[in-house]
Amino acid sequence: MESLTELTSRALAEISASADSARLDEARVHWLGKKGLITEQLKSLGAMPAEQRKEAGARINEAKEAVQAAIDARRSVLEAQEIARKLAEGRVDVTLDGRGEVPGGLHPVTRARLRIERLFREVGFEVAEGPEIEDDFHNFSALNVPANHPARAMHDTFYLEHEVDGERALLRTHTSPVQIRALQAARHNLPLAVIAPGRVYRMDSDATHTPMFHQVEGLLVDEGVSFANLKSILHGFMEAFFERDLAMRLRPSYFPFTEPSAEVDITCVACSGGGCRLCKNTGWIEVLGCGMVHPNVLSACEVDAERYTAYAFGMGIDRLAMLRYGVTDLRLFFENDLRFLRQFRGGWS
Repeated sequence: MESLTELTSRALAEISASADSARLDEARVHWLGKKGLITEQLKSLGAMPAEQRKEAGARINEAKEAVQAAIDARRSVLEAQEIARKLAEGRVDVTLDGRGEVPGGLHPVTRARLRIERLFREVGFEVAEGPEIEDDFHNFSALNVPANHPARAMHDTFYLEHEVDGERALLRTHTSPVQIRALQAARHNLPLAVIAPGRVYRMDSDATHTPMFHQVEGLLVDEGVSFANLKSILHGFMEAFFERDLAMRLRPSYFPFTEPSAEVDITCVACSGGGCRLCKNTGWIEVLGCGMVHPNVLSACEVDAERYTAYAFGMGIDRLAMLRYGVTDLRLFFENDLRFLRQFRGGWS
């Protein structure tokens, strides 16, 4: 059995000299693999007398265990060396100057929303919030929206499977439900002046529409409120938001919740009314819808429509942000492209 002793010594020497895991694995296969030199020794057992076979088998197994133990020990050493090498490569010199931190910035839609809130707060409006998952009453019925109105259709509104207050739930299509809730809460403590900014949802998606977008809607309820008051507040807001003198015109329109209703156009902020691609060479751009609140809406909120009048308006925050910052594709706001967003680091407006 001297040959086994020699084989074992050679195996241990080769294992000890293995410089990396690949070499170690080669040594393992060479000595202990299916055709390994020490494994081959087991084949000689069949030719031995029975009385020698047991002792020889035990010695071969001892040799295999010794070689395997050496392999395991060497592998542990090599792994520790590899960890130490990687730690050394990734070592940080704490005495070096810091890299500094790049300041972040508000998202352009957030900047526009905060600017809108500040401007309306300055003239006495409060900011109201409400749930994004609504019921049919607050989103449609209380707003005088007929049962057959297209806005209630499945292809326009995101309906949910569960119910809210016994009615099928939906993702709000505007922030008008917030106005309804605010009016219900304040019906015994009027007057009321609120704006309701927030996310809304509709099944629409292209360069100027996304399924989720941001709106702000305003409501003022008091005695003697007129359309002239509405026009004045909107004109002042538009000039303050865009920081320039602007002409404004109102075109007759229709909304179920206001009567009379109007669409509001302002001087094109890109060409100052001279005509361009943005305004389709008309010199005007549409920015919002508005009107005097329909008496049915006041009555739905238990407000005396004979005593009180109200005006309401609604505008897209995303669209105002596009116009203020010169963005041509609404989808840029939601792609999280840092090259685009880094342009809005400074300031709050």
